[in-house]
Amino acid sequence: MNAVTHKRFTIAEYHQLIELGFLTEANHIELIRGELIEMTAKGTPHTVCSSILCRQLDRLLGDRAVICGQDPITLPNQSEPEPDVVIARGRDEDYLAHHPYPKDILLVIEISDKTIDYDQITKLSLYAEAGISHYWIVNLPDSQLEHHSQPYQNAQNKFSYLSKQIYLPNQSVAISGFENAFLDLSRLFPQGTGK
Repeated sequence: MNAVTHKRFTIAEYHQLIELGFLTEANHIELIRGELIEMTAKGTPHTVCSSILCRQLDRLLGDRAVICGQDPITLPNQSEPEPDVVIARGRDEDYLAHHPYPKDILLVIEISDKTIDYDQITKLSLYAEAGISHYWIVNLPDSQLEHHSQPYQNAQNKFSYLSKQIYLPNQSVAISGFENAFLDLSRLFPQGTGK
């Protein structure tokens, strides 16, 4: 009897599939640990929250950082996810030759409605393994922001974060690495997104 094996892709092979036209933006595919993963379609609350978040971050940070919306980042674990928002060091032009690497990334943000379990388990482990210092989940079902920091590997070789802080819609959260930059969460959770 033949065993079924999965074909895993390297980042270079993934880029070749894109260059050859086998994968396009219309496919909504991410490379996660060598596997091609189809992303879930975004609902209206997700889209509105993303728009508000990017606008607020742009006002707060201006040219002090690069703010990427749903653009790829390159991780050493054969992954090239497309987080909802990434704040990276430098200027936009710094990423002409390559997508941001973990050393470039100050903060990764996922906006979660239908994908909450995936973002709290798979994406959290993925970002912790890559050494991303700060990971936020904008948890729309529970109307809260989850701030994860201090990535670590436990005795069972699982990756996670040591610290998790919850922020509610009536609070502000400091943006790591930026003195006096506080994100007001009161506008971040559109009406009707909670349970």
